[in-house]
Amino acid sequence: MAKLSISEKEHKSRIKHVRKVLARRNLDALYLTSGVSMFYLTGYSFISTERPAALIIPLDGKITFLGPLLEKDHVPIETRLIEDVRTYVDYPGDKHPIEHFASFLADMGLAKGRIGTDNKAGALGMFGYRGLSLSKKLAEAKFVEMSDLVPAMRLTKSAEEIELMRESCKWANLAMKLLQEHLAEGMWDVEVELAASLEASAAMKKTLGADYVPKRSILPVNLCIRGQVGEMSAIPHAMASKRMIRKGDVVIGEVGVDIGGYTCELERTFIVGNPSPKQERYFNVAVKAQEAAFKAFTPEAKCSDIDKATIVLFKKAGLSHLVKHHTGHGLGLEGHEPPWLDIGNNQPLKEGMIVSCEPGIYETSFAGFRHSDTVLVTKKGAEIMTYYPRALEDLIVK
Repeated sequence: MAKLSISEKEHKSRIKHVRKVLARRNLDALYLTSGVSMFYLTGYSFISTERPAALIIPLDGKITFLGPLLEKDHVPIETRLIEDVRTYVDYPGDKHPIEHFASFLADMGLAKGRIGTDNKAGALGMFGYRGLSLSKKLAEAKFVEMSDLVPAMRLTKSAEEIELMRESCKWANLAMKLLQEHLAEGMWDVEVELAASLEASAAMKKTLGADYVPKRSILPVNLCIRGQVGEMSAIPHAMASKRMIRKGDVVIGEVGVDIGGYTCELERTFIVGNPSPKQERYFNVAVKAQEAAFKAFTPEAKCSDIDKATIVLFKKAGLSHLVKHHTGHGLGLEGHEPPWLDIGNNQPLKEGMIVSCEPGIYETSFAGFRHSDTVLVTKKGAEIMTYYPRALEDLIVK
């Protein structure tokens, strides 16, 4: 049976680590507003809006969720680790949510406490939210900056996290195969995305069974072309394409799959019809750059070394002027997270890190060329976790 979520045992271990840090720093509690951090520690995921929400992990006492009333019945469905739920009706309300939060914290004995936090304002501030800073409302409390605590914990993956990522990679390969099968001249890229996503998601649910549900995504499979069609493939973060797919187009497909809230990354560059000599050259240079990056994952490597390897390759090919982004980034609970495979990041690679490897080149009004694979850093170097074909002959759409 495939592993589908992080165990309660591991979540408890993470919370135990947080409390050790609190004790070491002489703090009374940790106050978190990041939904990702809340999920990482407790397994509880929700839709962040203008309504403030926070998780309180006291050094001693009940782990408490503060948030809107609409989450009250949701919390116990998702986790047993949040022991107390305190709510307000809505934002802005007759009484502002931060006023409620100040009262809740005072009731928890934290009005004059030392509180570590990822946000002294007390709220994310999304969708036009306005409110008094919590640190000003609780003037006698001491708020200590700790926004790096949970991200640092997430930097290297545990055995359970790696297992979830492996499962994500497995289904990403199937989804990419379906995308390639649906990709055709005369179709709108949105049609291809939706058809392949539906087929892949249905296959996942049928195979994984009743217990499978995406934890941090609306859909199980995040499969998209995202407008990267023809000349728009030269825009790495294109949003949409106006026209149908034509013969001769370069098309970049992307896949991520939510398994227990963790998502891999798999991207491939397709060519519809026979490639031109220029398309073939650019395609092969991009592949060689990715291979150079794979080889740079040595036991002593730094994040910058991976980026440098691709820069050298592109310079030798005379195409470095077409590079628009670094070689990769961390993966896990977010589509982009540390560490950054960037020439300016000399952070050592560590066993258990999981990153994307995606060097690319982009010529305006022509096309873009990029493969992305999910890579696990190991003691000996790296393991490429995604395994969809990368050669040109395998990615030509007839």
